[in-house]
Amino acid sequence: MLLLTMMAGCGYHLTNTQSQRFGADRTIWVPFFSNESISPTAQTVLRRAFYEELHAVRGLRPSDGEASADLVMKARIVSYTTKAVSYSAIDQAREFSLTLTVELEIAKKGETAPIWKGQLQGVKQYPANIDLALQRNAEEQALDAVARIVAHKFISALEENY
Repeated sequence: MLLLTMMAGCGYHLTNTQSQRFGADRTIWVPFFSNESISPTAQTVLRRAFYEELHAVRGLRPSDGEASADLVMKARIVSYTTKAVSYSAIDQAREFSLTLTVELEIAKKGETAPIWKGQLQGVKQYPANIDLALQRNAEEQALDAVARIVAHKFISALEENY
């Protein structure tokens, strides 16, 4: 019990001020992602995932437009790839892997230098299916999961930057 008391008062605390952190009092603009991939839906799924995750994790609210936002993102989908990663005994694909690579940049309103800039990647496996509708549904679910993975990595990178 004494050890717990000592650890609770060890003196660790956040060094950044409230004004530096991303919080509920701020708005963000996430544009449609520039899309250099083969997926026509990836940019929509990514944009939605970023808005939802930034709001859920950091309390940021979507802005009405770039001009009224406190924070502005720029984003580009670099690649969207799927490949078979496991096979059955009769050499049919059992599982696929979806990999999404995205370049991201975020800046405060009125500033030209970005707060963070970099490239992030998300990967998710999904089951193969003979029925093409079920196969497509599994890929769409994997895309949603990968978009959330990328959004979480982005939030983590921002927090590490502070």
